Amino acid sequence: MKLYYCLAIAFVILVLDLATKYWVESRLFYGQPIPVTSFFNLMLTYNPGAAFSFLSDASGWQRWLLSGIALITSIVIIFLLYKYAASKLFCLALSFVLGGALGNLWDRITLGHVIDFLDFYLGNYHWPAFNIADSAIFIGAALLIYDSFRSKGP
Repeated sequence: MKLYYCLAIAFVILVLDLATKYWVESRLFYGQPIPVTSFFNLMLTYNPGAAFSFLSDASGWQRWLLSGIALITSIVIIFLLYKYAASKLFCLALSFVLGGALGNLWDRITLGHVIDFLDFYLGNYHWPAFNIADSAIFIGAALLIYDSFRSKGP
C-alpha cells in the first residue's frame, strides 16, 4: 500500500476524531449524559490519563509522558508504513493506529486531556468513555492481531 494512501487514511481518521470532539464539546455539557439507546449515551468527559483513565490522578507530568510516547509511536508507525508497504492489511492496521494516536495526541498537547464522549453501559455498569481515536486504535490493533495469525511476517 502506498505511503500516501496510508497517511490519507490516518488523516481521515484524525479529521473525523477532531470533528466529532469539536461537535461534542460545542453541544454537550460536561458529565451530563444524553441517552441515545438503552445501552448508549453521548457524554462529554475529559481524561488526562491514558486508556481506562490510567495515570489520570497524576499531577500533570503524564501529559508530556503520554504525548512523548504517542509521538515516538507515530514516527515508528510511519517508518513501518514505508518499510512494509507491500503488506496491505498490516499497513491498513497501522494507518488506523496512527490516525487514532494523532487524534489523542492533538487533544493532549492542546488541551492537557483527551475528550471522550462515547458511553456504553449495561444497567449500572459503564464501560469507560472513549472516542473515535480510541476506536481507531482498537480496530487497528485488532487488525494487527488478525494479520499476525494469517501471515508469517508484516
